[in-house]
Amino acid sequence: MTLDAAFFAVAVPAVLFAAVSKGGFGSGAAFAAAPLLALVLDPALAVALMLPLLMLMDVTGLRSYWRRWSGEHARALMLGAIPGVVAGAAFFHAVSADALRLLLGTIAIGFVAFQIARARGLFVLPPAGPRAGLAWGSACGFTSFVSHAGGPPAAIYLLGSGLEKTAYQATTVVVFWWVNLIKFPAYVGLGLFTAETVLANVILAPVAVLGVMAGVWAHRKIPERAFFALTYALLTATGGKLIWDALT
Repeated sequence: MTLDAAFFAVAVPAVLFAAVSKGGFGSGAAFAAAPLLALVLDPALAVALMLPLLMLMDVTGLRSYWRRWSGEHARALMLGAIPGVVAGAAFFHAVSADALRLLLGTIAIGFVAFQIARARGLFVLPPAGPRAGLAWGSACGFTSFVSHAGGPPAAIYLLGSGLEKTAYQATTVVVFWWVNLIKFPAYVGLGLFTAETVLANVILAPVAVLGVMAGVWAHRKIPERAFFALTYALLTATGGKLIWDALT
């Protein structure tokens, strides 16, 4: 991993993209940063680099959405995430870099397919009961651990709950604050952090904080259609490239 101009040409937009989404603009799209970084880094380094920055984004976002979440829905997802994180750590330890590229690419394209199907009424959201929250929380913990892609499982559960826009966003903020917190010790145990990822985190930290603040502002002021269109285009192209690289 070399912290050169080529790295930052990808890393700065990727972190900014994730931070704006974490702030509430284009919710659920923050995981796009990991597939983008995996184009220029080993996938394990890509997810390791993003975790401290995502944690910083979580803390920044918590202040703006403090106590505006749904406690019932947040608790279900947070409890369910614990076994999911454990399973994700075991999977991450066992697979190769190409398997991670394949998973990252498949999740990226799957997210786009899910959003398009939902928009066209081809996917009916299941009821958001307590058991569903635990199940989707477990899926959230697993996908979050291996690719920071816990957003789609959490979205399936929360979109079926009927929460209004700000309560929905606040619930995702507190849930992923918790999920990323419990992931951190396992990342340390797997030896995913390096001196280079730590230095990159320090350099990119201002981008993360400013991006969250911009996302909070945009959440209140700007329609999200253009942001989602860009998200879907990036995820489709990036996911296809990662799958191709993994298979070839």
